[in-house]
Amino acid sequence: MFHRNIKLVMAALIFATAIWQFTESNIGNGIFLILLTLIPVFLYFKNEFILMAFLQLRKQNFPGAQKWLAKITNPETALVQKQQGYYNYLQGLMLSQTNLIQAEKYFKKAIELGLNMDMDLAVAKLNLAGVAMSRRRKLEATNLIAEVKKLDKQGMLKDQITMMKEQMKKI
Repeated sequence: MFHRNIKLVMAALIFATAIWQFTESNIGNGIFLILLTLIPVFLYFKNEFILMAFLQLRKQNFPGAQKWLAKITNPETALVQKQQGYYNYLQGLMLSQTNLIQAEKYFKKAIELGLNMDMDLAVAKLNLAGVAMSRRRKLEATNLIAEVKKLDKQGMLKDQITMMKEQMKKI
């Protein structure tokens, strides 16, 4: 993994090479290099290890996703703010299987840093509601579930929300 600033320098160098190819009348090479410039710019905004971890999560391979996340050594300096949010979101998802207290910390930090998609934010808040419910904080869980309802525009979390409401009645 390259540092985020190195990715921008690489993009600038490739773009400068593309301009040089245009001045040498190598139009095809210049166009190819401009298209090649998009790769480091894309990877500046979307970290490759986070993308691989999401791919492993899609396959329900939690150890594989954890392996990819472990390759990010210093997330505060290597990642932009939204990527840090997704890093914490993924760490929270991994830990929600085993350690709810640490998972709560990661989900709160992910929400604080921000997530791009409303669905990811809804899942993080739903997990926080589950943690709050397991720790007997009914008011906090109710507020988080209300926020999840607002964020879940497609209704994909409807079943989980109703299950949590039924469990809260038992508390």
